[in-house]
Amino acid sequence: MEISTLAAYHCLAFVWYFFVAYSITHLRTEERPSEVFLYGGQWKYLTVLNLVLQAVFYGVSFLADVLRLIKKLRCAKSVISSRDLLFSALAFPVSTFVSISFWTLYTYNRELVYPRSLDGVIPLWLNHAMHTVVLPFALLEILATPHRYPAKKKGLILLGFVSFLYISWVLWIYSVTGEWVYPLFALFNPAGLAAFFTGSLAIVVSFYNFGEFLNRMIWGQSKLCF
Repeated sequence: MEISTLAAYHCLAFVWYFFVAYSITHLRTEERPSEVFLYGGQWKYLTVLNLVLQAVFYGVSFLADVLRLIKKLRCAKSVISSRDLLFSALAFPVSTFVSISFWTLYTYNRELVYPRSLDGVIPLWLNHAMHTVVLPFALLEILATPHRYPAKKKGLILLGFVSFLYISWVLWIYSVTGEWVYPLFALFNPAGLAAFFTGSLAIVVSFYNFGEFLNRMIWGQSKLCF
């Protein structure tokens, strides 16, 4: 894909994610059910944090494209390195996890992750923007441009660290409020919850490996061209 076309795509993706994140964080307070968006606000939900992550990733990607267009190759190389690390270790595995885990649980029992009370608060288009569109965007990014994956240890340490931070945030909210971020967690005893978090981390790691596999199958071991 031409750099100018890629820059336009990344700019549009950034604007889209910024708009979706803005929309979810500016829902009218009076329409919210009493149990929703209390302590921690929207920032306790992985879905919302993922929107911010994607906006940051596409913003960095757009910056890299612009630097390549204006021939600032030394700066572009540094930004591209950050872009690739963001995509490989966080943007692709997290967005894939959000989409697949949400719709799997929603199909099984939506009350575990997305109570019916939210239907009157979050429009249908916004639900799909947060939970559906993120997956094709992630796949399209792999098709649009090659990404140089970091050493496996480095990528997985970053992914594991961010996962640990989010789990700690969820546990902290429960310790303060006595309420779980997602009703699903209330079904588990401590051992079961630990097993669930461990299993979820294993799934996220598998998505990391899947992204690396797709990138290698589509682009081989080619170097990035400046």
